[in-house]
Amino acid sequence: MESYSRAHGVKKQFVIENALLHFLRALDELPANVILPPRLVVTQRSGRRLAALISGKRKPTRALVELMSGDD
Repeated sequence: MESYSRAHGVKKQFVIENALLHFLRALDELPANVILPPRLVVTQRSGRRLAALISGKRKPTRALVELMSGDD
């Protein structure tokens, strides 16, 4: 935040206030189910499962390949 405020010539208080205003506006305008909590708790069990999914090598799905190809 220090480098951002220096680079843009704004005070940190201004940056924080704008961030809060954006967040509060999002809370008003977006459905509750699309706003994620700022912290997610991962249990040992779910952490092991996530690690296995991330480390496993899987072929991309057809939908992903089509999406990434950029063809409309």
